[in-house]
Parts: sequence; C-alpha cells; structure tokens
Amino acid sequence: MIQSLNYIHPEARLGTNVCVGPFSTISENVVIGEGTWIGPHVTILPGARIGSYCQIFPGAVISAIPQDLKFQGEDSTVEIGDYTTIREHVTISRGTLAGPVTRIGSHVLLMAYVHVAHDCIVGDYSVLANAVQLAGHVEIDPYVKIGGVVALRQFIKVGAHAMISGGSLVRKDVPPFIKVAREPIRYCGLNIVGLNRHGFTTQQIQTIQRIYNYIFQQGLPLPEALIQIEEEIIPCPEKDMVLNFIKKSQLGIVKNPL
Repeated sequence: MIQSLNYIHPEARLGTNVCVGPFSTISENVVIGEGTWIGPHVTILPGARIGSYCQIFPGAVISAIPQDLKFQGEDSTVEIGDYTTIREHVTISRGTLAGPVTRIGSHVLLMAYVHVAHDCIVGDYSVLANAVQLAGHVEIDPYVKIGGVVALRQFIKVGAHAMISGGSLVRKDVPPFIKVAREPIRYCGLNIVGLNRHGFTTQQIQTIQRIYNYIFQQGLPLPEALIQIEEEIIPCPEKDMVLNFIKKSQLGIVKNPL
C-alpha cells in the first residue's frame, strides 16, 4: 500500500490501510487516519491532521505555510475530517496565530484547483466546485454548495444550505438557505432543491420563505425587517438560524434582488 518512490518522514503517523502513491511527500508532524488514499504527486506538509477514508488526488498540497505576511512561523494546523475528497491541485494553507487552525469538515468535496487559505472553516457535507478561491478567515457552514470559479473575500461567512452561483464574487455574507448570483451578488430565492434533498418539510420551507420575504421582498430597512420576523414568525430553529446569522454579520449581507 506504500510505494517505494515516495518520501514519508519517520515521525509521520499513518493509520492502518493507508495507501500512498508514488512521488508523494509526507512530512513530519502529520497524522493520517485509517483507510485514506493518497494519490501520486501529493505533498502533505507539517501540521496536517487528516481523517479516515479520505481521498487525496494528484498535485494536492496540504498544510503549506500561510500566504500571509503576518505569519511568523507559529505552530498551526490543517484539520480535515473523515470521508472528505480533495481533488487535483487543491491547496490548503495552515492556520495562523489568529486561528490557529484551518478546518475542513467530513464528507466534503473540494474539486480541482480549489484554494483554501489560512484560518478558513469549511463545514461538513459542503461542495466547492472547480477553482473556488477562499481568502483568509472565510467560514462556510455545513451543506453549502459553491459553483466553479467563485472568489470569496476575507472574513466572509456563508450560512448552512446556501448555494452560490458559479463565477460570483462574494463581498458580503450569504445567509442560510438561500441562492445568490449576479454581479454584484444578490439574493435569488431559496435553495429549494437543496432543502428538499436534505429533508426539509413543506412547512419549514414556507416558514423560511416568509422570513426572507420580510428581508428581501417588502422593501423594509433590515433592522425593521428583523423586528417583523421576531414578532410575526413563530419560534423555530430556522428562524433562529437566520436571525443569529444576520445579527452576527460583520460585513453585512448580500443585496436585495433587482
């Protein structure tokens, strides 16, 4: 299972049934869980913590030092959950002192040429299509889908079950459950397909729609829309998720539709 044409540091810790292809490098201070497959020409640098039954394809570079001029060599890590797939030429940077962790969840798919910068968090079951680029400190909640060639600026937050259209530039936070697209990026309705796939009931979806009608469809200032939601929408987890996300947003949320 371990090819002779690679380099594995004697202090790296590999679980049982790990497969490492030829011409791959695994450095010291690396931990890899059982059953993970590492293809040829993969580079895994110090600080990587990779879960079980992951797949890492050729050309990927995991746990390189951050592309951040403030980085001073502090101890930091990349943590990757179980059953995550990392396709060709993906790059994932270690955290910085501000983190100090870059974290990728379980059952995540990072397609070819994705870049995950320092101190990012990518939630479980998320999919980042080809050439998605995350700047530092981006936080993506679980079950998010991001189309190809999307760029997210520093400190952006994306809520659970959101979907971002391919080719978008994301400069504002994206609340949960919605689709966003266009330039500048805007609200384009609920992610109905994703919500149905993940078992949301008709009543839950209708409640989410009412919440976003207040925010995006009635022309209300955002503070007034939030008051209306607090007063008019019955208590439920979806209401709490949306309100908590928006209240914590530091960059503001995406714009109303045209």
